[in-house]
Amino acid sequence: MGIDTKKHYTKAVLENLILDTFKNDMLIDPEHASDEAYYEALCRVTRGILSEKYKFFDAHNNARARKKVYYMSMEFLMGRSLKNSLYNLGIQDAMTAALDSLGVDIERMYALEPDAGLGNGGLGRLAACYLDAMATNELPAMGYSILYEYGIFKQRIIDGWQTETPDYWLPGGSVWLKVKPDRTVPVKFGGRIEEGWSGGHHWVNHVEYQTVYAVPHDMYVPGFDSEGVAVLRLWKAKSPGFDMEAFNRGDYVNSVGAASAAEAISKVLYPNDNHAEGKMLRLKQQYFLTAASISDIVRRHLALYGTLDNFGEKNAVQINDTHPTLAIPELMRVLLDDCGYGWDQAWRIVTDTFAYTNHTVMAEALEKWNEDIFRNLLPRIYMIVQEIDRRFCELLRETYHYDQYDIDRMRVIYDYQVRMANLAVIASHCVNGVSKLHSQIIKDSVFHDYYKLTPDKFKNVTNGIASRRWLYQSNPGLTKLLFDTIGDSWLHDMSHLGRFERFASDKQALERLAAVKKENKQRLAKYVLDASGVTLNTDSIFDVQVKRLHEYKRQHLNALHILTEYLWLKDNPNAPFVPKTYIFGAKAAPGYFLAKQIIKFICTLRDMIEGDAAVRDKLRIVFLENYSVTISELLMPASEISEQISLAGTEASGTGNMKLMLNGAITLGTLDGANIEIGEHAGSENILIFGMTTEEVDALRAAGYHPSDFIRDNYLRRALDMLSAGICNQQFPDIANSLRFNDPYMVLADFISYRDIQKKASELYTRSEGWQRMSLHNIAASGYFCADRSINDYSHYIWNL
Repeated sequence: MGIDTKKHYTKAVLENLILDTFKNDMLIDPEHASDEAYYEALCRVTRGILSEKYKFFDAHNNARARKKVYYMSMEFLMGRSLKNSLYNLGIQDAMTAALDSLGVDIERMYALEPDAGLGNGGLGRLAACYLDAMATNELPAMGYSILYEYGIFKQRIIDGWQTETPDYWLPGGSVWLKVKPDRTVPVKFGGRIEEGWSGGHHWVNHVEYQTVYAVPHDMYVPGFDSEGVAVLRLWKAKSPGFDMEAFNRGDYVNSVGAASAAEAISKVLYPNDNHAEGKMLRLKQQYFLTAASISDIVRRHLALYGTLDNFGEKNAVQINDTHPTLAIPELMRVLLDDCGYGWDQAWRIVTDTFAYTNHTVMAEALEKWNEDIFRNLLPRIYMIVQEIDRRFCELLRETYHYDQYDIDRMRVIYDYQVRMANLAVIASHCVNGVSKLHSQIIKDSVFHDYYKLTPDKFKNVTNGIASRRWLYQSNPGLTKLLFDTIGDSWLHDMSHLGRFERFASDKQALERLAAVKKENKQRLAKYVLDASGVTLNTDSIFDVQVKRLHEYKRQHLNALHILTEYLWLKDNPNAPFVPKTYIFGAKAAPGYFLAKQIIKFICTLRDMIEGDAAVRDKLRIVFLENYSVTISELLMPASEISEQISLAGTEASGTGNMKLMLNGAITLGTLDGANIEIGEHAGSENILIFGMTTEEVDALRAAGYHPSDFIRDNYLRRALDMLSAGICNQQFPDIANSLRFNDPYMVLADFISYRDIQKKASELYTRSEGWQRMSLHNIAASGYFCADRSINDYSHYIWNL
């Protein structure tokens, strides 16, 4: 099926394709072409190969009438595409040679590509990893999201404070996108609904609405050494046009204002929703995505089968968190209003089609919309949700004899709010968590009422990562060591990394592993020196915490401990101390002020230590500005301790922990999320666990948690006092007061345990051979956390492929 890219696209073929692209498409003389022109030509050639490969793959799947998978997510954190595409196609060496012949360094080409930052963190990166795995597993799959003109903001740290600037990624990133104007979809907002009965049939007419057009742009994602190619379809909002009537009557602002308002839908990832306008825009984004995507899926299905009767058998739509839940009532609308189905038949098709992945137990992420905003913006969708709610309440009352209190807790519309998580659970045939612990928690607490009602609906699929990206593409030293010891079969089946276990007592292998880590640390140190002028001690422990900045992830626990270490070193300047370099990378949501204060705290602490010659060789902080997928690819191979320190019961899974484990870092964390499974696979002796369990957290919370009861350490007390009094003349009263009087994520309750495990980590690090053995065990056990395995689990247990 299709072309064998590795055999067909030789150095000579690729060189000719690049030259032809310059001559015929770009009309540029290659001898005088800039690096930017070469980058564009290289991307065009690669995209052309992917497009041809996809045509063969799609035709093959359609001929076999294979069930299709649609992964709907408000985020896809794709990072850079060029290197990943070349490696997955198996033509990276041939392309490198072709460019060498033309006098071009491929590393310069890689560096020119901006990160496609269409995501906020783990949720969006997981979606990107899953597209890669679906293509690798040769599943007919598409992702759907929005073509945000500005992705996640570019972060600058100015005087220690996060400042957000626009992320202009499209000028260098648009070359990967293929616009499909003939597939444009109109999306309706506002207006009112006229309805009635005629000849026994209910009719509905949506009038006085505003139209926004969704224009699709496709990005191809190849599988690794497979026939599969997935497509990420990104919708761009386009106004119906210029309002000439308003212009003619002198209303110049509104003549263009309506167009600007319409196109704002795809301007920026996740507007600040601290105000009504932001909430409205976010709801518009969610309906825009789901309405355009459902229309597209229905069109594809009808073109193949001519009927929607078998829609649920031939299509699996995965809702990635609650954001795309509006796809459920939108498909109901299409079936009821456009296709004439009765309610019961339409509902059966919908429930057969949708599955929902829950990604968090945090209440703020289980989205709720103001009922008035929802009704005014989406009048027909509101009517359908009302009917879903009415029928579900009737089912609970008449069939299961629930009382009104239980019904109110489970229903979709209650207390003037539309509850999206409830809707997603009610309408999906499967609901899954993303780690064993998280899946148990949602059964025990968040969705316990629904679990009692339909226990078979609830499943677990532990998250996975695109392992090849963070090992094969990002860590050449470790890749060579693995090739030399266990061969290369792990590239196709990551479980084969388990064979590396045999070398746990091989002194030479452990020494080589240490040398690889040192080389990767030096590579990262060079980046830090070039970026910030700071020289890192590569003999120190590289202790890494990189993730979204949020109180529940407890970066302030890490920083508070560093402050106590600093105070101890000042008191004990001649005491033995294992040098540590603490590396942070994190963005705070623009409206999350306490998170921004924590960044300022970390940066102020960094500056205080940097200015203290007696301490800075033993203790150092690095804050990686504008942390991204590309920086992650440099950092993960260099990391030695992986900080996964969320309060037990709050982190659903984590995926950074998996990337760090894959590269040999030792997890230092709580029994939370996928940390538990990392410990199960690597062995409890190869992970550093501290803190309360989920059960102990729940018990302490129930008994009444008083943070001040846990200030039992003199250095902790002094550190808290410094937060209030000031560090380098900078006070942090909000952080100090939160910890002393509220401490919602129990930083103080876990502090002593955290301090003790950090001491243990330092002691273990001094025994080099033992530390490398722990590292090797983690690498060998990391195959389970590959996205290929996760997608196989979805295929078998949820999508019924």
